[in-house]
Amino acid sequence: MKKLLLSLLLGSMTFQGFSQGNVYKQETGKFEGLAMTPPMGWNSWNTFATNIDEKMVKETADIMVSSGMAAAGYNYIVLDDGWMAKERDSNGDLVPDPVKFPGGMKALIDYVHSKGLKFGLYNCAGTKTCAGYPGTRGCEYQDARFYAKLEIDFLKYDWCNTAGINAPEAYGTMSNALKKAGRPIVFSLCEWGDTQVWNWGKPIGNLWRISGDIYPCFDCEYKHPENWSSWGFMKIVEMRKDIRKFSGPDHWNDFDMMEVGNEMNDTEDKSHFAMWCMMASPLIAGNDFRKMSKETLAILTNKELIAVNQDKLGIQGFKLSAEEGLEVWVKPLSDGNWAVTFLNRTDAPKKINFDWKKNPIKDVDFGFEADFNKTVFKIKDLWKNKEAGTTKKNFTADLASHDVITIRLIP
Repeated sequence: MKKLLLSLLLGSMTFQGFSQGNVYKQETGKFEGLAMTPPMGWNSWNTFATNIDEKMVKETADIMVSSGMAAAGYNYIVLDDGWMAKERDSNGDLVPDPVKFPGGMKALIDYVHSKGLKFGLYNCAGTKTCAGYPGTRGCEYQDARFYAKLEIDFLKYDWCNTAGINAPEAYGTMSNALKKAGRPIVFSLCEWGDTQVWNWGKPIGNLWRISGDIYPCFDCEYKHPENWSSWGFMKIVEMRKDIRKFSGPDHWNDFDMMEVGNEMNDTEDKSHFAMWCMMASPLIAGNDFRKMSKETLAILTNKELIAVNQDKLGIQGFKLSAEEGLEVWVKPLSDGNWAVTFLNRTDAPKKINFDWKKNPIKDVDFGFEADFNKTVFKIKDLWKNKEAGTTKKNFTADLASHDVITIRLIP
């Protein structure tokens, strides 16, 4: 009997010990308050892929300031994949490519900071980045200290080569590592929405990608030979349903870097920019500033549209109606204002004749409403920057193929 009791006691202690050893839960904790409005800036990937270098970055920083982009709110310069050498050094640290960046990464970052701008880098949760450079798996705390020492301000963290990795844990570990390193760094989760990041990303990151990569077209799917797809901007807008309630100040749904100025026409660029502003997406330009047309610059620096994107409520817009390819998107703004975008999805011109009184707005996710039978709103055309009547009368206009009209309603 004594042996039996002892055996049971030891078994109980062993079981208790194992259970105690698994009760600790990793607490996540991003730097709070770094992105209370959607981040604005520039990223190298859409135009340059891995063909990046010191000269291009400095020229981009210079033009960001001289062109008025910085004054309009664009303040992050983010180097995407391809900034590092193919191997870590003998200490296991990442090495900026010495051919691409002969002056060193710290000197380049200091140059960008001297312009009043902020600087970001890229890495990946996997063993290798998407382009085959050293990933961060197993080196999270070491890499976070490296970024803090460089004094970066933004980290884009991708999801390639991650077989067997749990996404919330991987991103949570990197978030904790950044916090432990001590430098406030905006953390951008580039997980593509594969594991529904909007359900778990808020305590971990400041923004998260909701889709695979964007492609410079209105509504296409571009199929890559490697059996994956890139998406036209309207495909991304429509890709995820019912996730707007997860987005807001310091935790944004990220619809990807913009393709404004890349291969589409000015009308489609205008629609692309309007929709990113309506969706409260981060506004990260992806074009070559050195070749930017005055039309592209005017689109990217439209102060009225940027104000819609940067509105302090931080609420993502939604589709109010769609009839024969003519869509109406709405976004609640502070002070009782609304942004409304009329979008022509078709290949032919459309005539708008919108009866406000028959189309009340009700935001079921956030509780905002606009009843045009009870309240009259002034109308301001945000592309023409002029008044356009009131909601007492139907809104009428001609709308070209793939074009938008964006207005602000002011009670």
